Amino acid sequence: MRRDIEIDLARRTLHNFQAGTTDQAPDVMRLPVAAYTDEVRYQRESQHIFKQLPQGVALSIELPSRRCYRALTVLGVPVLLVRDDDGKARAFLNVCRHRGAKLCENGHGKARVFTCPYHAWSYDRQGKLIGRYGAETFGDVDVDNMGLTVLPCAERAGLIWVVLDPSQPLDIDDWLGDFADELASLRLNEWQIHTQRELDGPGWKVCMDGYLEAYHHKFVHAKTIGGLNTISNLLVHDTYGPHQRLTFGRESVSTLEGQEESEWEPMEHIRIIHSCFPNLSLSGILGGFCLMSQIYPGEDATTTKTRQTILVHAPDGAAYDNDAADEFSALALEAVNIEDYPIGFGIQSGIESGANSHFTFGRNECGLQHYHEWVQHFMTTAQDGSQAKGPAMAIKPL
Repeated sequence: MRRDIEIDLARRTLHNFQAGTTDQAPDVMRLPVAAYTDEVRYQRESQHIFKQLPQGVALSIELPSRRCYRALTVLGVPVLLVRDDDGKARAFLNVCRHRGAKLCENGHGKARVFTCPYHAWSYDRQGKLIGRYGAETFGDVDVDNMGLTVLPCAERAGLIWVVLDPSQPLDIDDWLGDFADELASLRLNEWQIHTQRELDGPGWKVCMDGYLEAYHHKFVHAKTIGGLNTISNLLVHDTYGPHQRLTFGRESVSTLEGQEESEWEPMEHIRIIHSCFPNLSLSGILGGFCLMSQIYPGEDATTTKTRQTILVHAPDGAAYDNDAADEFSALALEAVNIEDYPIGFGIQSGIESGANSHFTFGRNECGLQHYHEWVQHFMTTAQDGSQAKGPAMAIKPL
């Protein structure tokens, strides 16, 4: 990230700290709890938002060289990511075009061709059908139209972006806009994956709500990130279409008072989260570690799967402190799996009790307001085909 941007974020954070305030939305927002529970609504949102909009499904470093592949299941969709001989990342449905068998099991590796385990039809790294067992007895087929089903795919800012519905377009520059530069500033190609795991969580929206505000840090995370890293209820909020940059202040931000800005080391006093709509959170942490979270809706409105990835800044495959990475990994796991998600499960059960007809998002919960307004925007667009640019929230400090 450019130093002038870091200085500006630290300046705004310090201002909020000195004033005892936080960035705010213009007003309080109310959202019906049905938005968290209605199964018909949930299925429509899952289809239109998670399957028809671009997602950062993997890091570029997960396909580190030509001929590498990664097979994974995203929202029940079998996806095959491949880096071809030209170094281009491609995405296909991991499904044989003969009888629908899965080409390869979830995992990663290198492969020259992908051969179906059922009848040995084989495909190259561009998805082209290049071999059929017993072709001379099978009969004529249009080989050119029997390649793997292509998923819209683009690589940008260290992430591989995919649309799970092959009928949808993908314009990654339009989707990311100026947020692409923000993501590029993280230099994700210089990181290594230390740990990757899946966590069970409550409903998608309950989970996402916890990633978009600092209001709860003092109480929920007193022993982890709240007590050790961030000031509760202090947020500097910037938006880029549906995407957001959340800047939290560290306790040490007060030491900037009286210092010349030219002497500041801004990143020692702030913590930045880049939140990519609809489900990707990249939390840059002091000390060369980063937490990447991908929150996927489950089979119904009450469940999710979170893919949690611990990254270590180690360019060009450099060695790193494994013990320190383990310590950070344990801290991230505790903050989410022991502190956040149990409360989320409680919220999920509380929704069913009938205690609330609506949830109320405060002016200080501007990240939540922004997120839910964009959910509504995309659902409205899906229903009426409108091309509106989306909601515009003016976030203001007190």
